[in-house]
Amino acid sequence: MAEVPDKARIDKLKARASYAGAAVNIFQTLIKIGFGILGQSAALIADGIHSLSDLLSDLLVITAVRLGSREADYEHPYGHRRFETIATVILGVSLIAIGGLIAWSVMNRMAHPEHLPVPNVIGLGIAAASILVNEWLYHYTKRIARQTRSKLLLANAWHQRSDAISSLVVLFGIGAVMLGYAFADAIAAIVVALMIAKIGLNLVLESIKELVDTSLPSKLVAEIRSTIMSIDGVEGIHLLRTRHMGEDALIDAHIVVDPRITVSEGHSIGDTVRDELIAHFDDVMDVLVHVDPEDDEGQFEHGKPLTRGDVQILLDKYLADIKTSIEDFRIHYLNGQIEVEVILPFALSEQPQLLAALKRQCQLMKIKVKRINNVILFFKHN
Repeated sequence: MAEVPDKARIDKLKARASYAGAAVNIFQTLIKIGFGILGQSAALIADGIHSLSDLLSDLLVITAVRLGSREADYEHPYGHRRFETIATVILGVSLIAIGGLIAWSVMNRMAHPEHLPVPNVIGLGIAAASILVNEWLYHYTKRIARQTRSKLLLANAWHQRSDAISSLVVLFGIGAVMLGYAFADAIAAIVVALMIAKIGLNLVLESIKELVDTSLPSKLVAEIRSTIMSIDGVEGIHLLRTRHMGEDALIDAHIVVDPRITVSEGHSIGDTVRDELIAHFDDVMDVLVHVDPEDDEGQFEHGKPLTRGDVQILLDKYLADIKTSIEDFRIHYLNGQIEVEVILPFALSEQPQLLAALKRQCQLMKIKVKRINNVILFFKHN
């Protein structure tokens, strides 16, 4: 696994990138809207609102870093990552609304061409400067996103690049108006508005996928499955569920192991699966491993399996003559039935008549109790 900074450093880097983005976008919002009004460019004003949406995104990241980094507590045992997701949905909806309002306003103006503003060279210069600033901000934020493995920062970086692209659209729009194409600036403003709405829609859709626990990408799930199967002691996987929570991935895995191993060995194999997945996949925060002796899905649909108490009652009934000598018994749940291993003192094996009677009683138990597949006697030599 690639080396990553410690948690305090990660949070500091995230905050630094977010504050830098916020500062740049405050400046851009004021400059674009201000000079858009002075330079009479609807596209530049729309681009200024786009920068404002970037500022809201930066504030979202700052808030999400603070809330999402809080440790799990009694009321939130899985942590606080979903606060970030809910905030992203709100931001996405607001961006869709902003894009729609801009497009509606510009189309109303296009219905009355005499009211269309005529941009000047000032707007052209502002748009060109914005392209350079946002492209720098994109690369800066993307670099920190990779260092901290932050999907939220990476998404914010692309949001900033979209601002550079929208400024490029504005640049062409204003230039086209200056060359005599009267509707170019208004069309550019609509294009920018649609870009804002699309960003918002993407944010909403991705967040909804997370809120409804959509699985990780199929390629990644295949890699997770392959990693689990490569671990010594794992004989199969009969259930594998994955989901996102903020930047982290959570995994539930039902692994199949040899049915004859001890509980402690099965637990150890499960721990190994968990540790390997967390070590191998950077985004995996936690893994819940359930250990199965077989693929037992649906095997007890026609009745509950016998419990240890049930088996104790049966042994007391069918092996009544030696019930006080039974040292222990083990139960194996296999193929929808159970096998019972009875542990007896070695001295009983040296009594032929008693041994023959025990075998008859065990055979009778198998015949009478349909859910018991086999009864095996073990004689313990101290």
